[in-house]
Amino acid sequence: MNFLSDLKKSILNIPGWHTKRKIVVIESDDWGSIRMPSRKAFEKLTKSGLDLTSGDSLRYNTNDTLAGIDDLSSLFDILRRYKDQHGNHPVFTALSLVANPDFEKIRKYDFQQYYYEPITATLQRYYPNENVFQYWQQGIKERLFIPQFHGREHLNVKIWMNGLRDGDQQANAAFNEGMWGYNNKHPYHISLQAAFDPETKDDIKSHGQILVDGIKLFQEMFGYRPTFFVPPNGILHESLYEVVKLVGINYVFSSRLHRVPIGNGKFKTRFNYLGKRNNASQRFIIRNAFFEPSQGGKDWPSACLNDIKDAFQWNKPAIISTHRVNFIGAINAKNREAGLRDLNELLAKIVKTWPDAEFLSSDQLGDYMNRTHHEI
Repeated sequence: MNFLSDLKKSILNIPGWHTKRKIVVIESDDWGSIRMPSRKAFEKLTKSGLDLTSGDSLRYNTNDTLAGIDDLSSLFDILRRYKDQHGNHPVFTALSLVANPDFEKIRKYDFQQYYYEPITATLQRYYPNENVFQYWQQGIKERLFIPQFHGREHLNVKIWMNGLRDGDQQANAAFNEGMWGYNNKHPYHISLQAAFDPETKDDIKSHGQILVDGIKLFQEMFGYRPTFFVPPNGILHESLYEVVKLVGINYVFSSRLHRVPIGNGKFKTRFNYLGKRNNASQRFIIRNAFFEPSQGGKDWPSACLNDIKDAFQWNKPAIISTHRVNFIGAINAKNREAGLRDLNELLAKIVKTWPDAEFLSSDQLGDYMNRTHHEI
């Protein structure tokens, strides 16, 4: 089984852009988005019958929430411990949402209209005695934590609002606790987390408007335009590549076997590879290493190190996929402790095993690909 798995990883690493530089990129999803407000909310919603534990949702709903100062400062302390051959620290490309629903205003107007608040307002609500966004800015200043675009919200607004207006008991129970991240039932299996999964083709236009609005808000908030975009749950209609290209997105996440939605619950599959250009001439960035210690089940530092080794063997940058949940302790402090312990071990092994390793953010990798054009 290990031989077949290693063979598959090797084959998948062959096509696409390549480099002899030992580049390490860490992409971390979900920063800024609400998930579970508190342990009390989790217990209450579980008792009411919401599915918060099926599949991979258990680790999110028992650990993941907005990062506070303790979470960010602890993460930054680990990143500061290490430097590459050029003196650069490991950097998290923080795939960030810039808004969350304004629950109070939506309720005030009887669920007839959707309203959102910027993440700065959400952070102030969650942590009224902390200036959490200042820590985001500090991470940017030190190049430890570079936000790129993950969407306006990690929420399919239409599906959610329809459920609330139609009296869906589970949607309303979750709303009352200030969250939406349960395993909802939908005829086309559209997750509430999948912001740009179209129910019908008519939804695609509104998704484009949300994207443009979100990128505008991102620029206002951070002072620069994002150039890299990871759609929530990886789902996006292909026509929207051109929309985000026009507002500055040059690089887009894709899986290798990428399921592209076409509406009405149907998908088509594309084979993509690192550096491939899409129909808007944007380059795809493909993750080829994985680090999810909150998932359990394996020695994650060693497994990720093997993924990096495979990438370097085939002259590929190591692009590590991870999520905010691995480093959050506001609900469960032991989760943060374990995640940071594993991250520290992983980074220590990277710099020891490859003294010539280089830490880049995703946008830096994209820019380097554009300059060199090394592609098989």
